[in-house]
Amino acid sequence: MRKATKAAARSARIRCAIYTRKSHEEGLEQDYNSLDAQRDACEAYILSQKHEGWSCLPEMYDDGGISGATMERPALTRLLADIEAGRIDTVVVYKVDRLTRSLGDFAKIVEVFDVHGVSFVSVTQQFNTTTSMGRLTLNMLLSFAQFEREVTGERIRDKIAASKKKGMWMGGLPPLGYDVRDRKLVVNHREAETVRRVYRRYAVLGSVWALKDELDRDGIVSKLRIDKYGRRTGGKPLARGALYLMLQNRIYRGKIVHKENSYPGDHDAIIDETLWDEVQRKLTDNRIDRATGVGAAQPSLLAGLIHDDAGARMIPSHANKKGTRYRYYVSRGLVRGRRSDAPRGRRVPAGDLEVLVENRLRQFLASEAEVFGAIESQITDVNECTELFARAADLADRWPSLTPRDRRAVISTLVERIDVLRETLEIRILPSRLPAVLRDGNEWRHRTQPAEADSPSVTLMVPARLKRTGMETRLLIDGVGSGARRKPDHSLCRVLVHAHRYHAMVMHNGGRTMADLAAEAGVGGSYFSRILRLGFLAPDIVTAVLRDRHPVELTAKRLANEVRLPGAWEEQRTLLGID
Repeated sequence: MRKATKAAARSARIRCAIYTRKSHEEGLEQDYNSLDAQRDACEAYILSQKHEGWSCLPEMYDDGGISGATMERPALTRLLADIEAGRIDTVVVYKVDRLTRSLGDFAKIVEVFDVHGVSFVSVTQQFNTTTSMGRLTLNMLLSFAQFEREVTGERIRDKIAASKKKGMWMGGLPPLGYDVRDRKLVVNHREAETVRRVYRRYAVLGSVWALKDELDRDGIVSKLRIDKYGRRTGGKPLARGALYLMLQNRIYRGKIVHKENSYPGDHDAIIDETLWDEVQRKLTDNRIDRATGVGAAQPSLLAGLIHDDAGARMIPSHANKKGTRYRYYVSRGLVRGRRSDAPRGRRVPAGDLEVLVENRLRQFLASEAEVFGAIESQITDVNECTELFARAADLADRWPSLTPRDRRAVISTLVERIDVLRETLEIRILPSRLPAVLRDGNEWRHRTQPAEADSPSVTLMVPARLKRTGMETRLLIDGVGSGARRKPDHSLCRVLVHAHRYHAMVMHNGGRTMADLAAEAGVGGSYFSRILRLGFLAPDIVTAVLRDRHPVELTAKRLANEVRLPGAWEEQRTLLGID
């Protein structure tokens, strides 16, 4: 009975919501615009159906200046929300494409209508969405509407591409240094001087940070714009991002850019070719520096060159613990995927690997026999060969004094690839580049990209075994790489310092118990006792730890937990593996 009453009430009054839309904002400011015309037509149609119980809801669902290709429309969102809330029985539109121009979106909207029992009416196109024929007709119309939208978009894109090929400015906000007159870019000479200054100062400073600081001090601001409504924008300090974009904007070279291509423009250039090329080279160098981290306190000198034994690239990574930065080279699969996805991946301390590679390269440069064997086919003059030997030896001697950027430049120029294998480290160098580097000591400062044609590579071998110690992989070095030492293990050194401190506390305990001494040291009694025993290590073992001459398996954790530590020094050496 209740359902029958509800149905009767609904048939007595059909609540109609009118939805209107206009794609462009043009004309919306008029007193009577397209949205008003659509609404009047829909209201007239609803009035003609008054005898059927149709009544127009007062709520207005108007989307002005929004494309029908998107569902992100405020009024449409409200309309669908009210339908779901049960406030609407029928949706009335002027034409189907006012609701949407996408067949996929229309299917979603109709699904919402069906779920909530809402019908759909187009004033200029007689449809009944409750029948299969009505749905077919609607779908066909929407297919044509979508086709029209796509063809229009293609036509506009083709026109833009053709116009830009002719060097025409296709609209938008003009960059600093230009104004728009008769749809063309015209140089604003006062602003153009600011642009030239930005380029010149960056060429000198080589840093956008320093450039921004200088421009801010001198009160240099962005382009001031006033729109047709009198609203002012711009006139503010230039942000770093804006400076980067300005320094790469090819419009200042008199070009018009379309996607990846640039064409001669109708406008005049502000920046000459020489200054442009210098700025782009510095931007490129700085970009490479940021990628490889050569400006950091501990840069990754081998970035982009290292591969693991599966052939996968190893990329720089780091971790921070208690203010200390630990650097690694990690197989790409371990960084970008789950560990289970890359079971053969490697994670090697960066310091170990870099010292190995640098020492092997220095050894190569200092060896006349190895240098001659690498460049023998390129040398025709004995005197030239002698000079190259001297330059190579000089570079090897100066290596420790080179900046990280210069060391990175030499390595990336000479080294083609580095493979971290289980038993060896293979460093592939390109001998064809060596004479050029040695003849001109500054050439490698700007050569970070491979030459177009290189002779076959030469492989330098370093016996270095990968061994698991604790939670990471370390390199056990011998043979050619024996001179490549790591820095002392700070954790081990800290344990020995604590041991000698605790030993001194015991020797001057003043009658206090071990528990009292442990409390004074701020540690537990068990830890205090275990570390105290290390105060009786053989002097040469302590020296080996401080000079990093100990086995890589000897870690601070192992030493602190070594409960079988004997008192005899010879037995200590045997147990800890120190000769």
